[in-house]
Amino acid sequence: MGDTRSRLSAREAIALATAPGSFRALSPPPATTGADVDGPLTWHGYDAMRAQAARRTGEQEAVVCGTALVGDTRVVLMSFEFGFLGGSLGQRAGDLVEFAHVFARDHCLPVVSLIATGGSRMQEGMRALSQLQAVARQSARTRAVGLPQVAVLRDPCTGGGWATLGAGADITLALPGAQVGFAGARVRPVDASDWHYTAEAQWSSGAVDGLVTPEELRDRLALWLGLLTRGSTEPAPVPYALGRTDLPTTGWEAVLRARHPSRPRAAEYLDAYFSRRVLLSGDRAGGGRDEGVMCGVGEHGGRAIAFVAQQGTATRPAGYRTATRLVQLAGRLSLPVLTLVDTPGAANDPQAEREGVGGAIAGLFEALATTTTPVTTLVIGEGGSGGALALAAAGNTWVTPDSYFSVIAPESAAAILKRPMGDAPDIADVFRLRPQDVVRLGVARGIRGAAGEGMIPDVENSPDSALYKSS
Repeated sequence: MGDTRSRLSAREAIALATAPGSFRALSPPPATTGADVDGPLTWHGYDAMRAQAARRTGEQEAVVCGTALVGDTRVVLMSFEFGFLGGSLGQRAGDLVEFAHVFARDHCLPVVSLIATGGSRMQEGMRALSQLQAVARQSARTRAVGLPQVAVLRDPCTGGGWATLGAGADITLALPGAQVGFAGARVRPVDASDWHYTAEAQWSSGAVDGLVTPEELRDRLALWLGLLTRGSTEPAPVPYALGRTDLPTTGWEAVLRARHPSRPRAAEYLDAYFSRRVLLSGDRAGGGRDEGVMCGVGEHGGRAIAFVAQQGTATRPAGYRTATRLVQLAGRLSLPVLTLVDTPGAANDPQAEREGVGGAIAGLFEALATTTTPVTTLVIGEGGSGGALALAAAGNTWVTPDSYFSVIAPESAAAILKRPMGDAPDIADVFRLRPQDVVRLGVARGIRGAAGEGMIPDVENSPDSALYKSS
């Protein structure tokens, strides 16, 4: 299984991912262990296997480590050689990975892993398997100092390599057709479908952020790394409103305007705000992806800004978990966050409950409450209950004239109060959900106008004009 186009040698993968001629191999210290004949298990013929692998591949181990340029970013690079005993992680290979992480931290460089491995090297037994703990420890230390880690999954990527360097990276990309999964092809249930162990399946389930062809790899990596390494402490500027700039006169008018199909949506706001952007995808928790939530990092005014943008649908648990993942990543890398709120509320169907929608919302509330990076929020459409509030920055939320923000949808309130649906417009007024009402209540800081207009003043309530700040 696996697309033959993605079965690359370690050096071929390096050439695809980096600037020509920029790779420089690291010089790790000599091995201090592993001198036993045929390894720690005295596995008959193991030394001969290693020697043959070295002759065939030209490599001394299953992983090649060095520094290189990816776009304008210098990185520490680890590229696995599948031709060397299946790219397996033995004691020496694990030591090389550890050394690469230490070098990255010492020189403040991001880490890129180009992974093609069948897992731990069984000829070395538990000594090889325990290297997974060492690799995980070094990855955690690199993450703790705010250096990004990006993994590229080649064919195949299974076992401990997938469960540490692959699934544990900040951003995980995969080559189409690659075999990706914890279980290798020879140890799966006999009735298991091969498709479930592919890069495409892992992307669908939310474990992989994107599929990238070999031809696209260098540019895609350069874009990701160029954005992830440009943290700042300044909040994201508030985007300009793209729709109407007059204010609704009634609560129900605000609701209808926010629900209007021609009202500008998140994709239009992101296109206007960012000169370029990339998306991460998936909750990494088995819940898959929520197509109604876009998460990623973009460039605005020469700065890198992380974003979460709802697209007008009921947000599913995977959407909240992906947003949590994005906010936590932004906090580690000191990237300011922009959130665009637009949802009638959280998904409330039985499947959403089974997927833990309450816990997913709680996780996002906590992530926003505890992040050390500045968060800016703009409500661009519907702001339905806690499903919308979970994305809102406390103290730095703004609204557009096409939006509303409410404790509950007017129709749902009517149902709870056992009133006819025809009473929903009156209930909308009672909730004071118009953008100008939300500002007066102190929930939002101001109403964003179109480009060149700054903030929209409240013509109905001039004594509160101080609330409507100029840009």
